[in-house]
Amino acid sequence: DVNDRESGRAAVAAAVEATGRFDILVNNAGACFHRPALEVPDAEWDEVFATNVSGLWKLSQSAAEHFKTVGGGTIVNVGSISAQIVNRPQWQPAYNASKAAVHQLTKSLAAEWAPLNIRVNAVAPGYTKTEMAPVDEPRFKARWIDDAPMQRYAVPEEIAPTVLFLASDASSFMTGSVVVIDGGYTLH
Repeated sequence: DVNDRESGRAAVAAAVEATGRFDILVNNAGACFHRPALEVPDAEWDEVFATNVSGLWKLSQSAAEHFKTVGGGTIVNVGSISAQIVNRPQWQPAYNASKAAVHQLTKSLAAEWAPLNIRVNAVAPGYTKTEMAPVDEPRFKARWIDDAPMQRYAVPEEIAPTVLFLASDASSFMTGSVVVIDGGYTLH
């Protein structure tokens, strides 16, 4: 449960016990609902923010508490291009606002935790084929895929290498960065 602080601390402890170390956290939990803003019930808004922002916040704190005691670590957050654009059709206001919060929190934590040797970066994927993203639905496909420069969606395997890069020492001089992986979508 990403929203239970003790669960996060227990996960860190379990990782240390199982592997002898814990030095990378990837915050990849996410929630999204697709409906016009005037139709978004409070329960959906709250669920999206609880998962996408509060869960990330609590897990990041749990990881950083540990990283501080071992000389550092790396956090990679999964944001979205939806933090930077207005989706067409704009039927995910809670998701967009939550991912904007993820991007800003990434930068805030990076600035605060850099002296502790804790790096915090994020990826901002474009439209990616997952259970959460209805990229094949006609009401979305025309604007999300057909109108994009590369005219296709990503698959998770195309996002993973950038997450790996940000988690590795190859990015040791990066913190506070949000890396866009969108097939050129945000170019227009």
